[in-house]
Amino acid sequence: MSLARVLPYAKELLESVIHEGDCVVDMTAGNGHDTHFLAEQVGPSGRVIAFDVQEQAIEETKRRLQAAHVSEWVDLYHESHIHVGARLFEEQRPIRAGVFNLGYLPGSDKSVTTTGEETLEALGALLPVLVPGGLIVLVIYHGHIEGRKERDAVLDYVSLLSQQDYAVLQYRFLNQQNNPPFIVAIEKKLKKQIND
Repeated sequence: MSLARVLPYAKELLESVIHEGDCVVDMTAGNGHDTHFLAEQVGPSGRVIAFDVQEQAIEETKRRLQAAHVSEWVDLYHESHIHVGARLFEEQRPIRAGVFNLGYLPGSDKSVTTTGEETLEALGALLPVLVPGGLIVLVIYHGHIEGRKERDAVLDYVSLLSQQDYAVLQYRFLNQQNNPPFIVAIEKKLKKQIND
């Protein structure tokens, strides 16, 4: 056995809960890798809702989805993930999974980053509509000032989630240099798990 690296492990976690026909959310579309992955998991009977504040990210994601012939079941929003609550209200479908890649878009303006305040607001909107057994995966990049603030805000927030309702996992390598990214995964417990 070898320990999975952070990004492959994030996908393993998501794969373990997503079924064809599910509705899932990519809170930070970026270059479209996760959006594409989610679209393949849910298939044409499912739905992916994806957000990004940068037009460059939306265009790259759109290009990637069209090339893979999966764009028909993806809704792309050129806006912050803080609007997830309103978009999910419009969708009126239970959410099976969500993914965040926190930080900035690789190869773009590094001054445009996700923030702790926005991420906590988005988490607060997503957790109540997550189905029991559903999962939120946050990949936290914290090698910059705003990233460290956001990391601390997220860790404080998830540490206070009720253990009766949620299981929270942190997956990280402790002996790597340069502040490598790590995962926080939040599973909404099934009723059976709550009673155990």
